[in-house]
Amino acid sequence: MAKPDQALGYYNGELRFWLGWAQEVAGDHEAARESWSQARAELEPLLKEQPENFVLMGDLALTNMWLGDNTAALTLAERAIALFPIDKDALTGPRPLDILARVAARIGDPDRSISTLTKLLSIPYEAPLAANPPLTPALLRLDPMFEPLRNDPRFQKLVAASAPK
Repeated sequence: MAKPDQALGYYNGELRFWLGWAQEVAGDHEAARESWSQARAELEPLLKEQPENFVLMGDLALTNMWLGDNTAALTLAERAIALFPIDKDALTGPRPLDILARVAARIGDPDRSISTLTKLLSIPYEAPLAANPPLTPALLRLDPMFEPLRNDPRFQKLVAASAPK
């Protein structure tokens, strides 16, 4: 990561985002912020070159979210949804909605996040994050990105849908 391979394109920035996420989960907030700042610096120029790359928009939306640039994060998530709606591709079209649910949860818009999660839990799709698993009640219970929603009764109802008894 010290000298990114330019042939990898936006994957460098995406990997930096994930490095930041690992650092955040491990409690090293300063290192995470630095990784996300580097990721944004690598991703923004690429988005200018590839303005319709919804995967790149998702990476940048999550990066901006963690850096506290809520407006940019939400704008990118909404732009990806507009460019790649579900009715265009039922399998990968929901990917931007997955990003929106995460962004909305973290920036303090529980209504939007929960309504988006409700939609996502009702359809099959290929998710935008590592290995492409769609969100499920079990994953929602574990995913730290949804921590701000934990005490919301609507979220609790979603995650209880298939909770072990």
